[in-house]
Amino acid sequence: DGLSASQIAAELGSVTRNAVIGKVHRLGLSGRAKSPGSATPRPRKPAARPPSHPAGHQNGGAGLTRGNTALAPQFAPEIAAEAQVERAPAPAEDVVVPFSERVTIMDLREYMCRWPMGDPTTPEFRFCGGRSATGMPYCAYHARIAYQPAADRRRDRKPIRA
Repeated sequence: DGLSASQIAAELGSVTRNAVIGKVHRLGLSGRAKSPGSATPRPRKPAARPPSHPAGHQNGGAGLTRGNTALAPQFAPEIAAEAQVERAPAPAEDVVVPFSERVTIMDLREYMCRWPMGDPTTPEFRFCGGRSATGMPYCAYHARIAYQPAADRRRDRKPIRA
């Protein structure tokens, strides 16, 4: 009927303008009604040509920037006199807790490391049992594993396909 999405939504009452637009899109309908004046093409203006030698560019346009970077500010790269390189923390040494020092859930105390070791479904499942840092549930070694800074975490970021 040539009505806008807002007008259709107002006539229907309990429907939003976006709901009307979505329904038109899903049904594959033409989003706009053809007006009688749109059948004749409008005359186009000729495209304005940029000057062949813009002011300040006497070298034949070699310095002329075009495209999506035309308005981007251009900065000269700054090279630091002395590069500051942060050293990666030394890798934590593997701590091997002998099986005899590991503890069950019944033997676990407040000052002991609660790092799980082994398969929880087997009778051999134990906890580290080492001396935990004050106010922490883990010993120093397991705390470094458990509390990595966000920048140091390495996750596999594969795209999820639905």
